[in-house]
Amino acid sequence: MRYFTKRHGQKEAVPVDIEPAGDNRYKLTYEGRTLLVDALALESGAMSLLVDGTSHNVELEEVGDEVLVQVGGQTSRIDVADERRLRLRAGKAGFTVEGKQLIAAPMPGKVIKVLVKLGDEVKEGQGLVVVEAMKMENELKSPKAGKVVELPAKEGTAVEINAKLVVVE
Repeated sequence: MRYFTKRHGQKEAVPVDIEPAGDNRYKLTYEGRTLLVDALALESGAMSLLVDGTSHNVELEEVGDEVLVQVGGQTSRIDVADERRLRLRAGKAGFTVEGKQLIAAPMPGKVIKVLVKLGDEVKEGQGLVVVEAMKMENELKSPKAGKVVELPAKEGTAVEINAKLVVVE
């Protein structure tokens, strides 16, 4: 399964692929590296991980969409999302993946206004498209400054949840 991780303060998400390898073992691939990880849940709620022959005791605590990861006295705050969650967040300015930000319909509705054109330079927070859903108008805004590189949204069209509306790079 593919996840996208982003350390607190990091601008872009890093894709991480995790595949079961049997007997509490997992193949973890990220940034061109592949690791074999043995994982064992401890009674304390922590995890014991054996990564390339080195043992690590890891404590995890979920805080909203983030996970606090404590290893060897060091704590990191990491945002973790699978592809479905990433798409759901796209309309809410959640993640940037490989420099592009996908703005998707957060719910089924109708595109009633497109506020930008393909190639437009946009500012962070600038309105991009207005979607009407349940008799309410929702203006979806740009999560970052950049250029509109894809614009599948068309005024008057019905859209399903997670339909790609705008891509800003």
